Amino acid sequence: MKNIVLTVSYDGTNYHGFQKQNNATTVQELLEGAIFEITGEKSAIIGCSRTDAGVHAEEYVCNFHTNTKIPADKIPFALNTVLPDDISCMSGRVAEEDFHARFSAKSKIYEYRIWTAPHKHALSARFSWHYPQKVNVSAMKKAAMAFIGEKDFAGFMSTGGQQKTTVKEIYDLKVSKTGDMIKIKIHANGYLYNMVRIIAGTLVYVGNGKIDKNEIEEIIASKDRKRAGITAPPEGLMLKKVFY
Repeated sequence: MKNIVLTVSYDGTNYHGFQKQNNATTVQELLEGAIFEITGEKSAIIGCSRTDAGVHAEEYVCNFHTNTKIPADKIPFALNTVLPDDISCMSGRVAEEDFHARFSAKSKIYEYRIWTAPHKHALSARFSWHYPQKVNVSAMKKAAMAFIGEKDFAGFMSTGGQQKTTVKEIYDLKVSKTGDMIKIKIHANGYLYNMVRIIAGTLVYVGNGKIDKNEIEEIIASKDRKRAGITAPPEGLMLKKVFY
């Protein structure tokens, strides 16, 4: 039996996250259905991350075991004939038997996008938070630096998280602005439930003056969710890359 690794991209707008659920359509459900259609096998897909409802992925990694004779690099072609247009398989390869898309991952990069123009944009509305207010990007950039390092991010987790530890290491966090689009890119060894969206909401609060840019270290140390900013909406979040 082969262990096949797939790289998938998807627009999460119409899905209740990646992980399969009983009462909602998910990316995993459709992928497993597509694999059954092309191989005739009921294969359980292992995903690198759960991702929330409405969240997108540019380079999502998952793996499954199969006896199919279809070459690994041809599987994406077969899957893309049966998958919906908002889910696509970009690559396939055979991995070591012990490869696990989630537990083998070393780090991930996420990007959060904020559209600040007065009016929404038809081509970015599904992939960004429309926040039609002026924000101080320089203050956001300075505040972002306080998140970098190994810290206890308990105050940046929504209720319902099941992680064994709330200590994570953020390797890099950059805020940039091009035109009316702000991008927050974060690279870390792991993430708590809604952590990126809460960091994004906190940085927006810095940008609009609700949180002082110099208070971030104190807020992190407090581990108090109430002191951080809002949980930014899911449509602005995208998983960019997974490192192994």
